[in-house]
Amino acid sequence: LRMEGDYYPIGFLDDDVQLRGRKLRGLPVFGGIDELSRIVREQSVDLVVIAIPSASNQEMQRIVGICESCEVEFRTVPRLQDVVSGRFGFNQLKTVAIEDLLGRDPVKLDWDAIRTGCGGRAVLITGGGGSIGSELCRQIAQLAPNRLGIVENSEFNLYNIDRELRQRFPELVIEPVLGDVCDPVLMDRVMGGFKPDLIFHAAAHKHVPLLQTQLREAVRNNVLGTVIVARAAMRHRVERFVFISTDKAVNPISVMGATKRAAEIYCQTLAADSATRFLTVRFGNVLDSAGSVVPLFREQIEQGGPVTVTHPEVTRFFMTIPEACQLILETAAVGSSGEIYVLDMGEPVRITYLAEQMIRLAGKVPGEDIEIVYSGLRSGEKLFEELFHELEPYVSTDYEQILRARHREPDHNQVVGAVAALEEAVKGFDESALESGLRRLVPDYRKDSDNLIDLKEIKGGSA
Repeated sequence: LRMEGDYYPIGFLDDDVQLRGRKLRGLPVFGGIDELSRIVREQSVDLVVIAIPSASNQEMQRIVGICESCEVEFRTVPRLQDVVSGRFGFNQLKTVAIEDLLGRDPVKLDWDAIRTGCGGRAVLITGGGGSIGSELCRQIAQLAPNRLGIVENSEFNLYNIDRELRQRFPELVIEPVLGDVCDPVLMDRVMGGFKPDLIFHAAAHKHVPLLQTQLREAVRNNVLGTVIVARAAMRHRVERFVFISTDKAVNPISVMGATKRAAEIYCQTLAADSATRFLTVRFGNVLDSAGSVVPLFREQIEQGGPVTVTHPEVTRFFMTIPEACQLILETAAVGSSGEIYVLDMGEPVRITYLAEQMIRLAGKVPGEDIEIVYSGLRSGEKLFEELFHELEPYVSTDYEQILRARHREPDHNQVVGAVAALEEAVKGFDESALESGLRRLVPDYRKDSDNLIDLKEIKGGSA
């Protein structure tokens, strides 16, 4: 059996003791995976293929660690979801990516409910050219919707996702709209013409440090943009409205987190007295999304370093883009109006570990070939993120990896008044009024000055 790159298989390693000493396709099973070092040495192995597509992230971390300690080249076979999505073929080997180590265990989904929710329906996605929005487009396109509408304010992003979908799904009716969700005339025209059954509102500004100095634009886009799209959805009696939120909305110390929490609250307020079902889905970081730490680290590694980490103990929750979108689709299909659903993100990951693993996967040695330097937490950043507020304890649902937060009931009149104040403050470019209005709407929002950690402490301590 010839493999790519002129490699030939010489045998197998498997932890199943019943396979020891047996032959598969004429090739011996040498032993367990822990014996890799001996086999590599005795058999002059050039390449190890990790052929366990169902392996959990812990299993992949263990196997990759063994391969790295043996200083042997290694590849893996694609996961089933990568094959189904068209990213890889069954017969392709691929380099191990950080997603293989930090990705979640395989997600078990209720595909019947998801197909019922999207199949044959008119689905509209705002921010459809972004990291989450574009993946939602790809996955929904596979569910045979009646038509797919994409609202995106980046001409380049809209062009890319529109071209990709038309190539992969030539029979799908696609209606791209270049425009801003903050344009009420446009959104009303889109709703009236497209007549969506289901809206995924993914349009948002999300870069935490940058938005710290862009208060007006953050409020305009993240809060008032949501208000405009949600109001239009109600007027046109859209069946379901799914708001894509973030763990940074919990006890927010950043402008980004506070604006997303404000949008959550507004959607909950509408849900109490609307024929439209308003759902919120909250989750943490997605691996390799635009502007995230993974592409930044990759760029720094390619340039020879250093790789910059804010603090040795900083942690984040991670999930791959495809699995986050799959869980969003399931939540949209089965969720109840007014509820906040939280995707089970597993255990948080130390960013230092993420940096070290990315350096090793690039064939380098952390601290020798590529340095890791600590720069200090930036404005708006937490040492660790939270998925639930202390006043919204979570409960399980009938669906694995989807949790429901027991949300706090917002005061309708207070929310309406605070939103009106924000609208006036945006029109007048009154940043003081924007700050006070945001705090009025989100009482948990607090400045982060007490949370910043002095860089001297990092250099003189655990760094």
